Amino acid sequence: MNTQPSPIILALDTDSAEDARQLATLLKDDIAMVKVGLQLFAAEGPEFVKELTENGVRVFLDLKLHDIPNTVAGAAVEAARMGVSMLTLHTLGGARMLVETKQRLEALSEAEGILIPRLLGVTILTSLDEDDLSELGMKRGVHSSVAILADLALRSGLEGIVASPHELNLLQLEDRQELLCVIPGIRPEGTSVDDQRRSMTPGEAISKGADYLVIGRPITRAPDPLEAVRSINRQVSMARRG
Repeated sequence: MNTQPSPIILALDTDSAEDARQLATLLKDDIAMVKVGLQLFAAEGPEFVKELTENGVRVFLDLKLHDIPNTVAGAAVEAARMGVSMLTLHTLGGARMLVETKQRLEALSEAEGILIPRLLGVTILTSLDEDDLSELGMKRGVHSSVAILADLALRSGLEGIVASPHELNLLQLEDRQELLCVIPGIRPEGTSVDDQRRSMTPGEAISKGADYLVIGRPITRAPDPLEAVRSINRQVSMARRG
């Protein structure tokens, strides 16, 4: 029997606390954690996140924090007090922002004994492709930009990054293997890619080195979300066995 934990992070991309609460309660024993993103956080706020964590649901708070260093560090401290397990910072905020946030969280942990979240650096959004980056004036392209930003996250003391599955090969090179790889853009076979331009199946992503898979609509919009999760977990188990 396979005893390895599920790598699924369920994206609760909804503005309804009741829908999110029901899904989290139904699926929490079969997934790694839930992702609370901008839409749900804007609709329901910190109290809803606290409710989830106090009820034993591990939360990945995906706000992609990007502002001046002091502001982001302060927001990260408040996220830690909510009890979240992981938190995203946007690496385009630069090294000072990333480092100061890490240091403030470590100081919080030492002073108050709070278990601080693992910090993940967001690189290039999975909705962007080469043409989008060119339009933004980023001439290096997706792969080179992801590599540069991943190295910045590593040097800044972050524990992992969020990147497209198609950059997984880059993340398995040299020192980048130390980074936890959290991968959105995951679409089981036979499901719509929606707005993800750089997607991959769960088994493929695990085979290429993904640690966590962020999956939303293929589960939340499935006729039977629990069976959808268990089907993905079976695909992951097969990929892990090689």
